[in-house]
Amino acid sequence: MEIVPDNSIPVCRILDFKRFLYEQKKKEKEIKRRQRVVQTKEIRFTPETSEHDYKFKKQHIENFLKEGHRVKVSVFYKGREILYKERGYALLERLIKELAEYGKIDRAPKFEGVRLSVTFIPIDVKGDKNGKT
Repeated sequence: MEIVPDNSIPVCRILDFKRFLYEQKKKEKEIKRRQRVVQTKEIRFTPETSEHDYKFKKQHIENFLKEGHRVKVSVFYKGREILYKERGYALLERLIKELAEYGKIDRAPKFEGVRLSVTFIPIDVKGDKNGKT
């Protein structure tokens, strides 16, 4: 195996190829293990969501953001509720203000068919798991 190919005199080393492949596979597994998989959680509201349900769902969103998950919040319109789009926008604006310390907006409120949705990403206050920032 070539160690220094750029040198005028190439430097080589003899090694067991199967062992080399084994070590490469082991390094790849270690890299995969250290990767953090980000999940997207979804919470659904309606424009007529009651105060208790709102607080309950907001608490779930806070917990998801603290755990490091992305959260997609959707306001789902049924039937003629679509006529009152401003209620959904008001609900999301209130949610955005109240969750400012836990997460920031990745994507602004956007209409997708009969859904008005916004995506939150967690704010990384502590930095890396090892304490590094």
